[in-house]
Amino acid sequence: MLIVRSPVRISFGGGGTDLPSYYEQFGGCVLSAAINKYFYTILGARDDGRVQVISSDLRVFENWQDIANMPVQNSELEIPLAVLKQLGSKVSVDLFLASEIPPGTGLGSSASVCVNILQTLTNYLHTPLSKYELAEQAFHIARNVLSKHVGKQDEYAAAFGGLNFLSFNRDGSTQVESMDLDADLLQEFQSNLMLFFAGAAHHSWTILREQEDSTRAQTSSTLEALHDIKALGVRMREALQRAQLQVFGELLHAAWEAKRRVSKKISTPRIDELYALAREHGAIGGKITGAGGGGFLLLYCDRPHQEAVRKALREVGVHEMAFAFDMQGAQVIVNDPFIDSDERGGSRWTFVPAIARAQ
Repeated sequence: MLIVRSPVRISFGGGGTDLPSYYEQFGGCVLSAAINKYFYTILGARDDGRVQVISSDLRVFENWQDIANMPVQNSELEIPLAVLKQLGSKVSVDLFLASEIPPGTGLGSSASVCVNILQTLTNYLHTPLSKYELAEQAFHIARNVLSKHVGKQDEYAAAFGGLNFLSFNRDGSTQVESMDLDADLLQEFQSNLMLFFAGAAHHSWTILREQEDSTRAQTSSTLEALHDIKALGVRMREALQRAQLQVFGELLHAAWEAKRRVSKKISTPRIDELYALAREHGAIGGKITGAGGGGFLLLYCDRPHQEAVRKALREVGVHEMAFAFDMQGAQVIVNDPFIDSDERGGSRWTFVPAIARAQ
């Protein structure tokens, strides 16, 4: 049996500067952390030359043959199909996909899916990738094969895990700098973060496309906001390195104000209301996860004020999701070739119809 998991992420500063339209002109950076909410792939071997993919989150399955000649568009399972086409290897497998996080939450779940399936198939084919290769191939698939307006931060967070400062260079290269904070400081920082689900994002692709168009057109308001976002990301890193957590919280608030200037669609009246309510009850700073328009509300709040914030948001129907940092990134968690003697480490599944089980 082969089981692989990959984390989703929260980002603090620099989001939006990881898009090619920005970093190819100015260089970008993002401060982010992977968290212990995961996407999973379970792989099993087949002997009929076909590939079957089942997604528990989307509640769909597809069964394919002759993948090389299939278009990736018009499939609800476009990510696994694109990965299989990109690898170009003939495999006959079952892939069962499941996530702890629903789509549209702004936590980088699409990138985690792509990284995860790449990790699964390359391990199964005995062609494992380095973390840098894993992130770059996943980004290439999303950006160039699926033509999505995405940046690089999500793929790197899923591949590497941990709390990192990511630098995106004009030539397209990326550096990952682990923050390596003192253990007590890291624990205090993590315990001062809170996540509340504010509703699925419906316009994130539109927001990212509009941002790229404005960046390439040198729209002054968008560029000024993104320059501020990048500078605040650098200052957040410095605040953590100096153990200035109060300053970090204040910078997170400033970065959210700058992010809202990028597009009117990044926030909504509902998000503004929730954020103001959290600040009234003790949160220092915060932001919406992902490109905006919905997702999780990330807050920085000292522990003495957290119960008041939690209670205030619960009263308006918004609930907290507990989490911790993930330090491993994408990894194989089960690879046992002895279960069914599959030399590549896969399992063999038999699906029995419900009617047959009842007899």
